Parts: sequence; structure tokens; C-alpha cells
Amino acid sequence: MRHVYECPMRWADLDLLGHVNNVAHVDVLQEARIDMLRRRGSAHGATDDAPAPLTRGSVVVRLEVGYVAPLRLRRHVRVEMWVSEVRAGAFTIDYEVTAGRSSSDDPERDVVLRARTLLAPYDFDADRPRRLTGAERDGLSAFLEPGEPVRRARPGPPDAVWSEVPCAVRFSDVDVFGHVNNVAYVELFQEARIKTFSELTAGLPDDTPPLSVVVARTELDYLRPVLFRAEPYAVRTRVAEVGRTSFVLASELVDPEAPADTAVMARARVVVVGFDPEAQRAAAPPPAYVEALRARLVRADPA
Repeated sequence: MRHVYECPMRWADLDLLGHVNNVAHVDVLQEARIDMLRRRGSAHGATDDAPAPLTRGSVVVRLEVGYVAPLRLRRHVRVEMWVSEVRAGAFTIDYEVTAGRSSSDDPERDVVLRARTLLAPYDFDADRPRRLTGAERDGLSAFLEPGEPVRRARPGPPDAVWSEVPCAVRFSDVDVFGHVNNVAYVELFQEARIKTFSELTAGLPDDTPPLSVVVARTELDYLRPVLFRAEPYAVRTRVAEVGRTSFVLASELVDPEAPADTAVMARARVVVVGFDPEAQRAAAPPPAYVEALRARLVRADPA
């Protein structure tokens, strides 16, 4: 069984290319997930054939998003959801987003995004993870379509070349639990990525053609809660791979005031693809940008 949610879109969801921004897509996934958990089992009592109320007691541990095609503004997008794995202390929800009222039986449907989230039940009163209850496991199993398990990313090489930018948290980034919302992490990494890329390419010749890119894939591991505060956090970014039409940026959201062994709050890996706005397809970035990115692949000399 799959849960289906039709999420209304907003004009503010668009980016400079007129596409729905990659962060807005993640917000759609959150809206759909909350709808699934809330409708199938409310805080005032779950039924025997519905999940228990996990909307108020679960956190996102890992996010994987593959952007299949650009999406322009429309009234709504259709999100299909199912559970691909249930563990003792975690569960995985898979998503498929289509641009309209299409059926999963239609091979020609317009799929724009596929995603997965690994979630863990959490006791916010005790501020610690907990195990799924029997009722929660049974309810989630009603949506089970077994798939590959989610694997979390490993830390990057210790001698990588990092670019670091400050990153301030807004009050609107905080959810009802007092933590920065999982969608806001994606936006913070986006802000840092744009600033970092501007710094990396600042020395290019004036006649360098403009660069247009889209995000093809995002992977994000949530390691520790980020809280609202006046002092900024920091995001450090490195160039992990450079291909013909794409490149990979790896980032870490860190607390500069924390000890080194607990400083990393989240890790992200983003695949960015050069894009031709006129042809609306992938295109190789101008050579000057590729050279600037490849220069950052050189690791720093060991201390």
C-alpha cells in the first residue's frame, strides 16, 4: 500500500531558472511525510491498521534526493510514499514525486524526483532516541515495499582543502521542538555552496561565459541537533569530484565553538550539473570553471 499526497506549490518555490528550487522539493517531501503519519494515526489515537503518531516523535537521520527533471510552477505535485525498511529503532520512507495527477501504473508519468529519508523515533522529553513500539512497527509495515537499506556517509579525507563560510540560523528555521528543521539544513548548505562557489571562481577572466547549474542529487546526514543562537555556525566545503558536465561538492556544517570531536553537526554531498537554460538540458560548464574546480581537488600538504 502507498500513501498519496498532493502538495500545493507556491510562487516563492521558484529559483532564478524558473524551476522549483531544490530546497522547496525537500519541503514538499516533509509536507507529504507529515500528512502520511498524521492521517494514518493521529495524536489522539491510532487504529489497528494505521501507524502510531510518529509526527511528534521522530527525527530525520539521513536524506537522499535524486532530481530527475526540472519542475516549473504548477498548482500541485503528486507524492507517492511507502516504507522500504523497518528496524528496531529506525524506518525508511521512499518517495516518488510526479508533476500532476498521474498513476503509478502509467509508464509515461512525469517523474521529477525520487527520494528516501531514514527516520528514527525520538523521545523529546528525555532528549534521546527510542525504539519503535509494536503498534508503530505494525502500522509502518502496512506500507512496506522492501528495498535496499540506507547507508550513511563516511567522513571525508583529513587532508582535504576546505573553504569555510559563516552560516547564521534564523528564528524561522526552528521547528516546534526547538531544533533547526531538517529542511533548513538543506537551505543552509545551499547558501554556503553559492558563497563558496563564488569565492572559488572569483579570479576568472572577465570574458568567462556565465555559468548555469542545477542540483542533480543531494545526500545529507544529520548528526546532531542545531539550535537557534546569535552566534553563526560555519559550513566548510570541498570539491570532491569533477566530471565533464558535473561536479560534486562535499560539505560539513560545524559549530566553531564545540570540541573537535563533536563539532560536525551534519554532512552533505551534492552533485551539481552544468545546465543550458535555452536547450533545457545538461551541458558542460565553461572550461575556466572546470579548471578552477579541478585546482581545488589538490589536497593540502600534511602538516
